[in-house]
Amino acid sequence: MAEAIERFECFGGACSVLVAGPGPAGTALQAAARARRRMLEWHAQFSRFDPRSELSRLNADRHEVVPVSGIMARFVQAALEAASITGGLLDPTLVAELERAGYAEHFGARSVPLAYALRRAPRRSPAGPRGDGRWRTVAVDPLASTVTRPVGVRLDSGGVAKGLFGDVLASVLGGHAAYAVNAAGDVRFGGAAGLLRPVQVSSPFDDSVLHTFAGVHGAAATSGIGRRSWLNADGRPAHHLLDPASGRPAYTGVVQVTARARSGVLAEARAKAALLSGPERAREWLAHDGGLVVYETGEHELVQAGALACQ
Repeated sequence: MAEAIERFECFGGACSVLVAGPGPAGTALQAAARARRRMLEWHAQFSRFDPRSELSRLNADRHEVVPVSGIMARFVQAALEAASITGGLLDPTLVAELERAGYAEHFGARSVPLAYALRRAPRRSPAGPRGDGRWRTVAVDPLASTVTRPVGVRLDSGGVAKGLFGDVLASVLGGHAAYAVNAAGDVRFGGAAGLLRPVQVSSPFDDSVLHTFAGVHGAAATSGIGRRSWLNADGRPAHHLLDPASGRPAYTGVVQVTARARSGVLAEARAKAALLSGPERAREWLAHDGGLVVYETGEHELVQAGALACQ
């Protein structure tokens, strides 16, 4: 089945949109182009590095209750749901901690090689939630499109936003014969024709293909510490996935996780929770729909769907 394809840089990585057949968004070419434009608009709207973005203006607002756009309200709702599902492992309020770790501006440098970073990384331990559960101080009213939080509590869009964007586009592109949206590692796919879609998982060490999943409808999210890492001011390795309990980059013994789920937001939540939980509990987060865990030894483990889940 021939598909219209758009490939572009967005959300700090390679993105693509594939659409086959006419549908609610027009022809396949029109639908793919419109999805690309929408993703680029969301990139600008949700960037915490641009003071003009809606997210930056929300974070800087000196009122406790802030009017927001509909998509921003949906993001905050999704972020709070992901935090709840993971018991606070996915905490969207760690902006100050990210900045202290060295992620205060758009990441444009080449990542430190993963093997090198692991040799210099601190002692491995599973991540945990913040003791004060700061994310619980944030509330959203989707009907009124307002966000309420203590002044000074800032939000980071992170991977949850990418998962949400795929879910939003799926509500339109699902009426076409087939579609796939890749938002820099978060993939949402489906379509009326029931096309079997392959999703490849690459190694964080050498880009070799570790496994290929196949599905008709759903989502897959890959989260890892090898694509966006740097050396901090002390010359120590750092990356963007933080342990909420310590506020520092998490080194758990797991370096990459791919999670499958019915939605992009859920896949993203499971992938990050599995990585942050470490080797002892990583596979539990993938037990419902399956996934793949890559350990720092270079070994990887395929988790089949249907095992006993941790929730």
